[in-house]
Amino acid sequence: MPDVAAAREVTAARLLKISAGNSYDPEVDIDWSAPQPAGVMYAPERRLSLHGTPLWDSLTPEQRVELSKHEVASIASIGIWFEVLLMRMLLRHVSGMDPRSEHVQYALTEIGDECRHSIMFGRMIDAFGAPAYRPAAVHRALGRYLGATAGGIQTFAAALVAEEILDALQREAMADESLQPLVRMVSRIHVVEEARHIKFARDELARQVASAGRTRRLYCQIIVARAAYTVTHTLINPHAYAAVGLDPARTREVAWANPHFRETLRWAGTRVTTYLQELGLVEGPAQRIWRAAALI
Repeated sequence: MPDVAAAREVTAARLLKISAGNSYDPEVDIDWSAPQPAGVMYAPERRLSLHGTPLWDSLTPEQRVELSKHEVASIASIGIWFEVLLMRMLLRHVSGMDPRSEHVQYALTEIGDECRHSIMFGRMIDAFGAPAYRPAAVHRALGRYLGATAGGIQTFAAALVAEEILDALQREAMADESLQPLVRMVSRIHVVEEARHIKFARDELARQVASAGRTRRLYCQIIVARAAYTVTHTLINPHAYAAVGLDPARTREVAWANPHFRETLRWAGTRVTTYLQELGLVEGPAQRIWRAAALI
């Protein structure tokens, strides 16, 4: 245990130093009053859920831009939901720990980052003139369960799945000069600050898995796989399709049958799925759920 505690402190001390010197204030660093250029996409076409389908081909250029806006708004809405859930799990993780430790202080620093990110995503959705999309009741129920019960492995593995999938999408978006400037700036801020959150979660998850017994690992494999299913199945809310005159239920079926969309999900999840496989968390019956999530 002393070695684990020492390793935690080393990681946290480094991340606290990075946080102090490399953080953003979205209120100051984003020009929220800047106009959004007409006809400019909000996400790369090839990453949109309908791209490559006959339904996509039937859309006008204006509808495609509008769909890209609402898909980004949906992802941002779900990002807020996941970040609030992560904050709850992090608070449970550090509850009862020594507040003098740098591990606790970094976890609280990350919670502060996530508060700013949630506000930033909310302001972006509002700037779009889009609604805040909510996950379905079954996914909200899982979120409540995780928030109330998640231990170390579930907390950090679930956080990684959500963070790294969004990170992959945003890394691509921030470098794409053909996209809306607001989307690129929000993506850049989130990517820079999430990099240290991902490092914190990866290191802590590895320590948690190393100390877990077989029964706990088996339970965590299922819970983490179900969390991954929730991530991919809530990213694009079907009501986003109504913004361009499409039937939500029917269009959702088209999207999930779309090999291009499923490949985008696998691409976005490659880093985290590979890491969780290395830790032995994508094994046995859980693999069926990962396949249903379109991540393997």
